[in-house]
Amino acid sequence: MVPLTLDLHQRKEAQGFWSLPERDRRHFMLLVLLYFLQGIPMGLAGGSVPFLLKSHLSYGQIGVYSLASYPYSLKLLWSPIVDAVWSRRVGRRKSWILPMQTLSGLGMLWLGSRAQAMMENAGLNDGAGVWGLTRWWFALVFMCATQDIAVDGWALTLLSSENLSYASTAQTVGLTAGHFLSYTVFLALSSPHFANKYIRSQPLDSGLLTLDSYLTFWGWAYLLVTLGLALLKREEPTREKDSIAEVYKTMGGILKLPNIQIFMLIHLIAKIGFQANDAVTNLKLLDKGFSQENLALTVLIDFPFEIGLGYYAGQWSERYRPVTVWCWAFVGRLIAALFAQAVVMTFPLGGSGLLLVIIQHIFSTFTSTVMFVAISAFHAKISDPAIGGTYMTLLATVSNLGGTFPRFFILKFVDVFSIASCSLPEKGGEFSCVLETDKHRCVDAGGVCNIRRDGYYFVNIACVIFGTLTFYLFIKPAALRLQSLNMRAWRLEG
Repeated sequence: MVPLTLDLHQRKEAQGFWSLPERDRRHFMLLVLLYFLQGIPMGLAGGSVPFLLKSHLSYGQIGVYSLASYPYSLKLLWSPIVDAVWSRRVGRRKSWILPMQTLSGLGMLWLGSRAQAMMENAGLNDGAGVWGLTRWWFALVFMCATQDIAVDGWALTLLSSENLSYASTAQTVGLTAGHFLSYTVFLALSSPHFANKYIRSQPLDSGLLTLDSYLTFWGWAYLLVTLGLALLKREEPTREKDSIAEVYKTMGGILKLPNIQIFMLIHLIAKIGFQANDAVTNLKLLDKGFSQENLALTVLIDFPFEIGLGYYAGQWSERYRPVTVWCWAFVGRLIAALFAQAVVMTFPLGGSGLLLVIIQHIFSTFTSTVMFVAISAFHAKISDPAIGGTYMTLLATVSNLGGTFPRFFILKFVDVFSIASCSLPEKGGEFSCVLETDKHRCVDAGGVCNIRRDGYYFVNIACVIFGTLTFYLFIKPAALRLQSLNMRAWRLEG
């Protein structure tokens, strides 16, 4: 257990990876692998699939699909069950990791035979088909979220107390690598233009990968890694075993802590300021002619920066106080949202357009990664290992919810505040072409869809103003005060 006398004001020299004890290095790599597996379906669900759906659905309809990511933000509701129900023979955390990874693998195999067709049919009947697609991805994300609860709790006992900040580093590196493969690599290899330009000597009309084949490959990989984990890794025995009711009671006690309530409020509003940038900027660039292969190239260039920054941000959180680092990155992320809007407004800007997009992407990634690693390190410091799965998941869930629940509304508002009309010179008359189906109808009829007001600009500026005001008036002073508290302020009595 983390000593109760640990003061978050303490600073110490951050250890490099190779100076860690051998046991912590091995467990760090195991955590990276487990988080990497989570990143595979999450990268598809939150990255590639919305991008591929843009040619079939409007922003508001993509907002409906964004509901598929909600399990990651609602896992607090069943985390006490994961903490309380387990087999002594299998191990407290493996009791959940093994079946969830197995079900995820089987789910990807099932989707691997249907996902492409489901995605192509999502736009039929004014987007009615998106609900069926959303339900299946919701189920897959639910299984990943349940696995994440167990892995978060296991991290608190796998790593020694003095190196707990490396849990957030492992999470960042693993999830980023998985997301990179499912977003960047998949988009690149599924694009016929990218494959013909950079890989093939003879051009073809199809990419090297399809969504179905990618899901099938990783479905089998999931099952293979799960088998290896079951046979090769023994979990240390755990003595305590609370009932589900006791764990929910414990969670209720945590939620009643005044400091936790303030921290939760900070998490729920903190990401609104840059939500339009996170959810809409890449889709808007696609609307303005930014190609799939250039997006893949942009994220490919960005990837080593993201991995490296994830590692060094963990060290910065050890050397400096993590919430202070988080506040620095918060301001940078607001600036990144404004920079992104300027890039979208001026795109395409001759030969420098791609370079500006790459710089904007790296800047946004830099600030986002530092924020994530810093706040995750703070979560690990204040969590009680005795109820680690519940405590860590509560904090991570509220943080995720702060980034998830606004997305549906942000995407809807982009459509609401947009004004676009289709001009039909030969036939005369106009009709609204804000929705994607209406844009296609306009083009098919030989018309031109003229955007008179782009809702993205309005919504992004509104978000940045909200984020700036709340940061300086509430978030920053409250967060720094919470950081100054002793560990006893985060513990339940008795």
